[in-house]
Amino acid sequence: MHPKNPFNKDYNFNNLIAKHPPLKSFVFENEYGNQTIKFADSQAVKALNTALLKEHFGVNYWNIPENNLCPPIPGRLDYLLHVADLVSEKDIHLLDIGTGANLIYPILASTHFNWKCTASEVNTDSLSNAQEIIDKNEALKNIVLRHQQFKSNILEHIILPTDAFDVVVCNPPFFKNRTDAEKSNLRKFENLKLSEDKTQNFGGLSNELWYKGGEEAFIKKMAEESVQFKDQVRWFTSIVSQKENLKNIKRAINKTKPTEVKIIEMEQGNKQSRFVAWTFK
Repeated sequence: MHPKNPFNKDYNFNNLIAKHPPLKSFVFENEYGNQTIKFADSQAVKALNTALLKEHFGVNYWNIPENNLCPPIPGRLDYLLHVADLVSEKDIHLLDIGTGANLIYPILASTHFNWKCTASEVNTDSLSNAQEIIDKNEALKNIVLRHQQFKSNILEHIILPTDAFDVVVCNPPFFKNRTDAEKSNLRKFENLKLSEDKTQNFGGLSNELWYKGGEEAFIKKMAEESVQFKDQVRWFTSIVSQKENLKNIKRAINKTKPTEVKIIEMEQGNKQSRFVAWTFK
């Protein structure tokens, strides 16, 4: 993890349970005598997230519908910590593309870094849920939401002529279609030796999980659109979950003639991930 990530250490479950008592029913001692939860259980992860947001970020209300993605907070914060190194300024205006019902990047960016945040979303139900989170937390009142009414667009119709952003962040849909998403789900269940009817942590709406052509097509489209906004955005960034997509994504970005392209590697425990960043400045 990033050296500044507060989640480098084990969770203090006693403190977290004190902040959010419903978490207690999901905590157990593993074979090594450590307290933990079943990370394959969506309700357990949701309770943990709620406790973490209360304990570390002063967010007292956070809720997502059953069928929406439940994000891992330490990993999401890691991305933003690396972004902070990239932009290396204090007064940042961040644009989150596809914020989802969970609103996690604007929540972390505004509470941990005190950044100004704008976020876009295609799904109106997710947008309503995100707005409810804002309305119920004084600390999040300055986050601005925008509805992307055109599903074929990413930055267009979201970045307005008067806007200026320091950085765009994005965690794109990584599957090409529903079938790919379901196959991956099945592999996760088998790897974790789970029964599908007993627990389900791999939820997500269609616009969160898949995009025609997968993350490669999504980021290529984002790169293509970024040229129009090269004078309004300092850095465009996006998570790339599948390393094998990097070569084609980088080639597509280079076609837009940016002044710099970076691949920034990240590591959270055993998980390797990365994001691509480009600028025309």
